[in-house]
Amino acid sequence: MKLLDKYILKKFLTTYVFTVLILVSVILVIDFTEKNDDFIKHDVAISEILFDYYLNLIPYYANMLSPITVFIATVFVTAKMASHTEIVAILSGGVSFRRFLVPYVMGASIIAAVIFALLGWVIPNANKKSVAFQVKYVKSPFTYDSRNIHMKIAPDTYIYMESYNNTAQVGYNFAIEQIKGTKLSQKLTASSVTWNPDLEKWHVDRHTIRTFDGDKETIYHGGALDTTLNLLPKDFESTYKLEQTLTLPELNSYINEKLDRGADNIEIFLIEKYERYSYPFAIIILTVIGVIVSARKARGGVGVQIALGFFLAFVFIIFVITSRSLAQVGDLEPQIAAWVPSIVFTGIGLLLYRYIPR
Repeated sequence: MKLLDKYILKKFLTTYVFTVLILVSVILVIDFTEKNDDFIKHDVAISEILFDYYLNLIPYYANMLSPITVFIATVFVTAKMASHTEIVAILSGGVSFRRFLVPYVMGASIIAAVIFALLGWVIPNANKKSVAFQVKYVKSPFTYDSRNIHMKIAPDTYIYMESYNNTAQVGYNFAIEQIKGTKLSQKLTASSVTWNPDLEKWHVDRHTIRTFDGDKETIYHGGALDTTLNLLPKDFESTYKLEQTLTLPELNSYINEKLDRGADNIEIFLIEKYERYSYPFAIIILTVIGVIVSARKARGGVGVQIALGFFLAFVFIIFVITSRSLAQVGDLEPQIAAWVPSIVFTGIGLLLYRYIPR
């Protein structure tokens, strides 16, 4: 690494960290102002607010602001170098523009690697605490209100509940069906099923089992029964920001489990998974675009270029939000939706590189 690379890399990374700290601090103050009434209402201890909530919220916001902060840092550093005629001197000294981009790409790659690690493991574990805090003190008590619940709990086994009370942990009009191929071989029905936390099993007071063998049907009426199912009360708990609390291995496991059960509302989890891979790549693309749009000395000064940086960063975020919404309603595949913003901005970057004079 040459002296010039170290110079640019140091300025870029320090400016990025400083920008992150400033913006995250502002957002935390705003968040505290909005939630202060809830904290007072529930008489939450200062230690809980600081260490259980805000300390764990910092990585989340730092990552969420990454497109803006990396773009601002790039534009600010590059525009300032341009205003001091440093870039003109560098290019006049025989350094190509592509070679000039190298320290920026190195810095962006470092940030991208850190962000991938944060997204995969650190932020989800931090979100577990911050989301639990929000559910306890900020959000209204959760009530499971879905009706006619169907779930696949084994290759040939399905359960049905007309409704479920997550407070009492009771399911009503319960049934377990054994289906081989396209034929129903056995069906257990009960008026209700209750979770027994001591035994960690499901309990029914009375049940009926119908067994089918061709045209022959056998009916058995039984009493109390405790049974273990691939089903737990947590499957009916609040899913508020659940996708953000799962590490990458946990997210993959959760998606596979839901697919095995035949669940159909997993788009948000698939989007979360694919965005964790595309987000770091977007950081590199935005950095390169930031250098391209700010490497030329502007008459309007650094402020105009920083404003342009803000604008393009917000456009990127709008693309992310729009793609995510389209995927959630089924108009776009989650994998495509996660990569659309990066692909679009890659195209924008190539056009800017081709046509913006330097």
